[in-house]
Amino acid sequence: MHSHQPHIEDYALIGDLQTAALVGRDGSIDWLCLPRFDSGACFAALLGGKDNGHWGLAPTAPGARAERSYRGDSLVLDTVWETPEGAVRVTDFMPQRDRAPDVVRIIEGLRGSVAMRSSLRLRFDYGRVVPWVRASEGSRVAIAGPDSVWLRTPGQGATYGKDFSTRTDVTVAAGERAAFVLTWHPSHEPRPVQIDPFEALGTTLEDWHAWSARCRYNGPHRDAVMRSLITLKALTYAPTGGIVAAPTTSLPEELGGVRNWDYRYCWLRDASLTLDSLISAGYLDEANAWRDWLLRAVAGAPDDLQIMYGLAGERRLPEAEIPWLSGYAGSTPVRIGNAAVQQRQLDVYGEVLDSFHIGREAGIETEAHAWSIQRALVDYLESTWRDPDEGLWEIRGPRRHFVHSKVMAWVAADRAVRALETYPKLGGDLDRWRAMREDVHREVCERGYDAERGTFTQYYGSAELDAATLLIPRVGFLPGDDPRVIGTVDAVRRELSHDGLVRRYSTAGGGNVDGLPGGEGTFLVCSFWLADALELTGRSKEAHALFERLLALRNDTGLLSEEYDPAARRQLGNFPQAFSHLGLVGTAFGLFGLAPAEAD
Repeated sequence: MHSHQPHIEDYALIGDLQTAALVGRDGSIDWLCLPRFDSGACFAALLGGKDNGHWGLAPTAPGARAERSYRGDSLVLDTVWETPEGAVRVTDFMPQRDRAPDVVRIIEGLRGSVAMRSSLRLRFDYGRVVPWVRASEGSRVAIAGPDSVWLRTPGQGATYGKDFSTRTDVTVAAGERAAFVLTWHPSHEPRPVQIDPFEALGTTLEDWHAWSARCRYNGPHRDAVMRSLITLKALTYAPTGGIVAAPTTSLPEELGGVRNWDYRYCWLRDASLTLDSLISAGYLDEANAWRDWLLRAVAGAPDDLQIMYGLAGERRLPEAEIPWLSGYAGSTPVRIGNAAVQQRQLDVYGEVLDSFHIGREAGIETEAHAWSIQRALVDYLESTWRDPDEGLWEIRGPRRHFVHSKVMAWVAADRAVRALETYPKLGGDLDRWRAMREDVHREVCERGYDAERGTFTQYYGSAELDAATLLIPRVGFLPGDDPRVIGTVDAVRRELSHDGLVRRYSTAGGGNVDGLPGGEGTFLVCSFWLADALELTGRSKEAHALFERLLALRNDTGLLSEEYDPAARRQLGNFPQAFSHLGLVGTAFGLFGLAPAEAD
């Protein structure tokens, strides 16, 4: 184990809406893929060691202390370093790009005089390829294969090579500023136009503050909701509107374990939650762009619907292992690509139809071709909803009749029925869809409910529970005051809770449905779903207490990963995780809604 490795929650996020970097509390950028979220990483220390690429920037004096925060409602990160000699502020950000991606790091002297060192070690192709570095036009340029990176260092610093890294030593006194700019471009193209780092800081802050000012949420914990929305925006691939599940791959769900997956893709599962959150918060442009991405991705034969796609809707995401990376805290294998793309998960049909339903309710135009795609999906589902599948948790075990998948098939039929009831001109077979909706409902209540224990189960005939059944009242399958819903919420709390937080399902003993060794942490989005379910079943006080508890798990910059280990008190899984932040926003709207002034 790498005991010196930073905790997952020691990182903060910066990005430019096409890729993102993770900056450690120690001032080191340990993860960055260029030019897209799903490109090869040029800094991969996160999944190996510093030799696999990183960019450190910190005082040279031992014992320096750092405090960091985002500047207002933006993705501009400020770290204030206190040393015996004085204090400096390092500001890290990525301006929204014209063409080339830039990472900017500005040092500003606050008090006294502080000696700083930048140590840049570029390693292309996930920490494997050592580039050729040379001085050119007053900068350093690193080239290997298709990748080229320029580093502009402050004029007052001394830059030299040491231990296969590029170092710059610079001393900054109170009132002085020094800037570093790292720019990537394809190696066969000429050097891109150089930005003015100080001007770029101003524009980047303006961009983010203008965007944040559009948020309609005015309830309690506005800072947490806003930070989650900014994080979701940061995980958006601007050219297509696609939103990645996380900017990282292979951060483990169990330290030292094998549950390490690549999340730098777009899951349809997150679609309806994403649209709901964006629309509730007043971000209709983003909602439109995501819906358009969705339309393009799912266009094609209904039986070809995938559970996930690439940033531009790519369908092939072959999974491979990268043997030269030792894994985060020794958790191997490190994977790129995701074989779950091949799985059959019937719930996605419901998520897609629910997304279009949410869009229609919000007044997003319904084009004829969008409706014809939805009709085709429902018609296909009508003939296949009785089949077993892998379920929303991407189980790598046998297919089963998962209750949540069936509930979402009901959602698909229900949203199609409601669309036709409201807009009869759309066209479709209302009677058939109503019949399907009734059939699914009847079967789930008969076969997916354990009357003895008073709870819905994970799959037909199973004794296991599944946190996804907490969504039953939220999607409208049964009302919150139904005794079966209340019983399910109680059972999940009793059997899947760990220290008040919720696991997705049981991974213990013979009931280990997913076919993988080891366990995992509590799932943060499931814990938000429990808060929602408590509110919907009339236990508002407990819902609020759980929400407060979850907010307290965020790191110092307000970020959440996928899971949390209550025993070790550490975040686990890919980071930051869209699903967790969607959960936070959704629960905040469920508990506090819009403040009256905003409800117009």
